[in-house]
Amino acid sequence: MKIFNEQHEMFRATVRSFVDKEIAPHVEEWEAAGRMPKSIWPRMGELGLLGVEYDEKYGGAGADLLTTAVLHEECGRSRSGSFAMAVGVHTDMASPHLYWTGSEALKEKYLPAICRGQTLCAIAVTEPGGGSDVAAIRTRAVRDGGSYVLNGSKMFITNGATADLYFVAARVEQGDDRRRHKGISMFLVERGTPGFTVSRTLDKMGMRASDTAELVFQDMRVPAENLLGREGVGFYEVMRVFQRERLVAGLHAHTMADRALEDTIAYVRERQAFGGPLSDKQVVRHRLADLATQIEAARCLTYAALLKFAAGEDVVREISMVKLFSAEMVNRVAYDCVQLHGGYGYMREYAIERFARDARLLSIGGGTSEIMREIIAKALLG
Repeated sequence: MKIFNEQHEMFRATVRSFVDKEIAPHVEEWEAAGRMPKSIWPRMGELGLLGVEYDEKYGGAGADLLTTAVLHEECGRSRSGSFAMAVGVHTDMASPHLYWTGSEALKEKYLPAICRGQTLCAIAVTEPGGGSDVAAIRTRAVRDGGSYVLNGSKMFITNGATADLYFVAARVEQGDDRRRHKGISMFLVERGTPGFTVSRTLDKMGMRASDTAELVFQDMRVPAENLLGREGVGFYEVMRVFQRERLVAGLHAHTMADRALEDTIAYVRERQAFGGPLSDKQVVRHRLADLATQIEAARCLTYAALLKFAAGEDVVREISMVKLFSAEMVNRVAYDCVQLHGGYGYMREYAIERFARDARLLSIGGGTSEIMREIIAKALLG
């Protein structure tokens, strides 16, 4: 299924060259350190890889959604789920809140540095007791003169330990059980704001080079002008951005799986067993055929939803299907690729081991598979 034009492929070549030369050689080092150096962000800014859809007056490229898709496909191929995740959060999960709902003054103040990679972004929605239930937000924001005073905490925040700018969801009014989604707002918060603390960096199973943190807000004052959009309608903006996040997850899933399949094919061609290469064994060949088919199905499902989303259609159901199918697919591919590597697939010296750990997050983050099934069921049954 071909959806990209020549200009998109030229951009792909730029991203792939950057990833191959400046990301791939350092992945193991960053995994061991538990974070990536912030120097990669200005470099990406120099190459025009950040804010590709944002208006040129803010330092963006004014490109289309498919250009963004190319970026995330190439990040997904990097053999580093950490890198792909960190980029996705900065470009498509956090900063869109500013571009879509921020005042002109806020956009002029922050977007150029975001596009240059000098300001790293994080999105702070999830809470310790909330998980995928965004309407369960307990962090409170109380208006006090020219400020809002925030109290609460956030959990599992990607880029949380290193970001410069945070997009924080807080409740400005108490909603009852029937209207829990009411009264939530988004606020732009700078690192270093008094009352804001990164309480701890979390130790994760996979995506270890992508720092993930718990945040605490204690009587933190945020200027009233840092409110994004209209007060009390932040839930809908979070849901809107979730559609992009889930599309990005689909793009990551099929490209991560594709790269893992390439690595596995190379391995079974070289690995000798029972008088010949593993690739000559029918059971192996058929397993690879099944994996390739599942990856292609995920790719086509993602592209179909992407095109509808780009056309402005309401595709919540379709994007939920992308997230569900792709996330489950990449985990099946991970299991089988490790299996086909045998004992070596369990060794950290092989990229396939890291892929299996990284892939596990895709059926959890951005809405679990169980939540996706409920969204799809509601669309089908009402």
